[in-house]
Amino acid sequence: MNENKIKHLEFIQAIITRMNSNSFQIKNWAITIIAAFLALYVSGSSPEYILAAIVPTLVFWFLDAYYLQQERMFRRLYNDVVAERRVADFSMPINEYRECFWSAFFSRTIGVLYFVVMLFLLLLYWCKKSPCGCCLSF
Repeated sequence: MNENKIKHLEFIQAIITRMNSNSFQIKNWAITIIAAFLALYVSGSSPEYILAAIVPTLVFWFLDAYYLQQERMFRRLYNDVVAERRVADFSMPINEYRECFWSAFFSRTIGVLYFVVMLFLLLLYWCKKSPCGCCLSF
């Protein structure tokens, strides 16, 4: 493998690493903001704070899925550069790679986390609004 291919692979790997870092930061921000809304709920006992936490959860879920989709396309580009298939030196034609957004959205690494958080928030809200008194008092 020549020097240009190695440099090209290093550039692509740096982008993939940055996508991973962005995804980690998004999860960190999501948990922090959700925790802030739950702290507001606990201090004020207003169940609307629980519903308000759903909005950033959905926003971060979509954003995280977008970064995973982009990362997958760059991984496919990386594999093509390694295999020396149809990629010119230092080009980044990720638009040629199609990756389903919904596949990233419902992936095990992203979908499960945000689905569990959403389920928790909805159950907490339902329990707070439940007239039967069968739920724990939060």
